[in-house]
Order: sequence, then C-alpha cells, then structure tokens
Amino acid sequence: MKLLNIVGPGKVGRTLGVLWQRAAVFAIQDVIATTNASARNAVAHIGAGAPCTQIVEARAADVWIISTPDDAIAACAGALAGSGVLREGDIVFHCSGALSSAELEPAARCGACVASAHPLKSFAESETAVSSFAGTWCATEGDAAALAVLEPAFSRIGGRVIRIDAAAKLIYHAGSVMASNYLVALLEAALQCYERAGMARDDAVPLMTPLVRETLENVLSRGTAGALTGPIARGDAALVTSQLETLEGSAPALAALYRQLGIVAVRLAREKNQADAEALAAIEKILTR
Repeated sequence: MKLLNIVGPGKVGRTLGVLWQRAAVFAIQDVIATTNASARNAVAHIGAGAPCTQIVEARAADVWIISTPDDAIAACAGALAGSGVLREGDIVFHCSGALSSAELEPAARCGACVASAHPLKSFAESETAVSSFAGTWCATEGDAAALAVLEPAFSRIGGRVIRIDAAAKLIYHAGSVMASNYLVALLEAALQCYERAGMARDDAVPLMTPLVRETLENVLSRGTAGALTGPIARGDAALVTSQLETLEGSAPALAALYRQLGIVAVRLAREKNQADAEALAAIEKILTR
C-alpha cells in the first residue's frame, strides 16, 4: 500500500484522508498543518497518521496531497521541493478546482509526477462530506503516471472521475462557483425579496423550499429551457416591467440581478419557443435599457 502525506488537512484533506484510510487505499503517514493543535486534530479525525507542523519534519511518501487554500499551493510545492524529502517518481497533487497542476512545477523539477484532482462537492462539513462522497465527480488533469494512481484511488472511495483540460480550469471552476456558491447567493436574494414583502425569513425558507426543489429537479430532468416557467417564459412584459420598477425603487442591487438573470431567461425562453417572439423582444429591451 502506498504511503500518503497530507499537507494542509482542511475539510477536503480530512475527508479524503478518512475515506482512503477506511478503504485501505493509502496508508496515511504524516499530516502537516500550521499548528500542532490543527495537526493533532486532523490526525484524530482521520484516525491515522502522525502530526507535523512543517514539511521538512515529514518522512518520504509515495503520494503527497496539498489540500491547502489555493494561494498557498505554490509555496507548499516550493517548500516540498526544497525539503530534500521528495523523491523522483513520487506523486504530488492538489485539489484546487481553479488552478492547474502547473502550480506544482517546483515539485515537477525534482522529478515528481504532478496532477490535480478536484472533487466537485460542497465541503461544508467534513463529517457530512465523508458520508455523502460516493457519486462525487472528480475532475483530474496532470501527468499520466500520477493519474494512473490517483484516478483509481478516487474511484475506490466512490468518486466518478472525469478528465479536464488544464488550460480550461478557471472557466470550469467558474461554472462550479455559479452552480454552488452563486446558487446560495441567488437564494439569499430571493429571501431578501420575501423579507421586503413583509415576510419573516423563518417563514420564507419553508415557503420557497418546495419551489426550489421542484425547479432543480426539473432542470436536471428536462434541461434549463424545459424547466423555465414564470413571466418571461410566457412573455409577460407588463409583469416584468412592474417587478423591475418595484425593485429599482426599493432595492437597486436586487434590480440589477433581476435584469442580468432575466436576460439569460429570455434566451432560454426563445429556445423553449412557447412565448410570442415580439413579447420576448419587448422584455429584452426592458431588461437591457
């Protein structure tokens, strides 16, 4: 079994460490965090490994995962390259969705095989992420020798592997941000509208929950154009005008968001081809004026 060292045991690193430990995919060896307390807590959570606070304290390993925040990945790769512990043929990878394996160039210069593997998942809580990881898509790119080890490792804990173009990672990650983080932001905007209508947030959340779930299910089963309903889908220019004017008078920031998303909805409505073309043109003019 290959030895794995974990650099930066945050939610992603801990989750993967737990899963690989339980499935006997890797033997967890050293867990490197910025403080003794963090390293010890991570080891206790994973159920294996020895705590370290510096890369130079770690022992040689077959595989190194750098699961730090994005802005620390390059520095960790440099520290690993300068530690003297990295061997030719060792595997070094990170889990960033936005950065490519090129961030690990210092390790590559030492003869390591480098890659990135991004689990497309919301890691709000490590415990929940462990229990729900099966079925998670994991986007990979990098050296063939590294992927030959990493892709089966992710598959063995229930991951679904897909190769992506390293040069396209930023726009791939932007899509992921919109699908997850901006969905949260959009629902917050909806809640603010409900509150401006005089509704308590505690009442608004259960009110909109069935609508949100039904909409998501329709998108997944029927596609975005097929799932589109509401005033733009039916070409109701008068209602769109009234809503926009109301928002502009009381919440300009929400009005701007309404405009931008409305423009996307007009394009979907044209694809759906159920609303009158002139009505959609009028709505588009209203939204872009």
